[in-house]
Amino acid sequence: MWRSRFKTAFLAVSVTIMAASLVVYPEESFEASIRGLDMWWEIVFPSLLPFFIISEMLIGFGIVKFIGVLLEPLMRPLFRVPGVGGFVWAMGMASGFPAGAKLTARLRQEKQLSRIEAERLVSFTNSSNPLFIFGAVSVGFFKNAHLGIILALSHYLGNICVGLVMRFYGRNDKEEKEQKKGKSKFPIRTALIALHRTRVNDNRPIGKLLGDAVTSSIQTLLMIGGFIILFSVINKILYHLHVTAFLAKLFEIILKTLSLPESLSVPLISGLFEITQGSQMTSQVQDASLMQLAIITSFILAFSGFSVQAQVASILAQTDIRFKPFFFARILQGLFASFFTVILWKMIYERFYNPEQPSHAIPVFLFEEGTWLHSFYQLISQIGPIITLFFLCLYIVILARRLYVQK
Repeated sequence: MWRSRFKTAFLAVSVTIMAASLVVYPEESFEASIRGLDMWWEIVFPSLLPFFIISEMLIGFGIVKFIGVLLEPLMRPLFRVPGVGGFVWAMGMASGFPAGAKLTARLRQEKQLSRIEAERLVSFTNSSNPLFIFGAVSVGFFKNAHLGIILALSHYLGNICVGLVMRFYGRNDKEEKEQKKGKSKFPIRTALIALHRTRVNDNRPIGKLLGDAVTSSIQTLLMIGGFIILFSVINKILYHLHVTAFLAKLFEIILKTLSLPESLSVPLISGLFEITQGSQMTSQVQDASLMQLAIITSFILAFSGFSVQAQVASILAQTDIRFKPFFFARILQGLFASFFTVILWKMIYERFYNPEQPSHAIPVFLFEEGTWLHSFYQLISQIGPIITLFFLCLYIVILARRLYVQK
């Protein structure tokens, strides 16, 4: 009982302080909200929307079920999740946060995953996409495209390790055991049958399916935009209230124990709330080596920040999937990613990339300045608002038409 009362009091006091801070720091709050809006308007919405719409279409047409049957022999032994988890994993890495959570929740609603399997899957299928790691962090913040190799490898290797650890979570899942029965000797034939049955059972016309995909995706992105703006403001207010500095004093002890500069504490605290600002502040620290900056950045990217975690929690709240395993996995991935950064630094970065001998550098997935991938990132930043505005108008038209039909 006292826990519930303490929680109520804590939440009430916290919200009151935040409301008062908005009045005390109106200019700073406005600038932070504009910064969050710009990020959502220019980058997040146009980059995530196509993945969300296509994913909904693939699920509706049964293609995800087809892929799931084929990938069952790989995903089940490694991660103890159905084969459809392979599709979620791939889409999560390609599109970034929080696509893995949205697709996992969608498949749980379709009864293609048990609750334990969904909690395992969501733990390792949420990650930063390569465009953000190489474009925004490595090139944009650090001005070093080669650093993206270490950050990406550490990030995705950490994801795999989390998946391998989480396979031991919920070992007595009865629903999972029931789904293991009935294996076929002809997986392609079984997959085709599953594809056809899924499409027939969906029973929605193509126009209705496309409309549902667009509206569902935009609703999710509107929610994501709200969280991005909210946590951008919270992060700024906590800084002006000196809460960030107070927490940084506690983290200085941990960093000192790990032989890391104490000046990294403030960027680390900011990164725990919002990964973009945390990564940018880390890149601006002067009294730390590049390897030390990479370690902190890897942890920030893997932990994903309370902003992304709040987005995931909101998506999972629509199902019976619990948030605690996801939160535990974020801490675990942060530790794994930092560890891999230390291991891979001498093996890859110092061995193949030397600023004095650029001819020995290994390729960075075509993300050097002037390449098509770097140009694509700049193009997204320029035309992103146009794409966002177009689909928001389309969403309004579809929603208005459906409300009119219901009347």
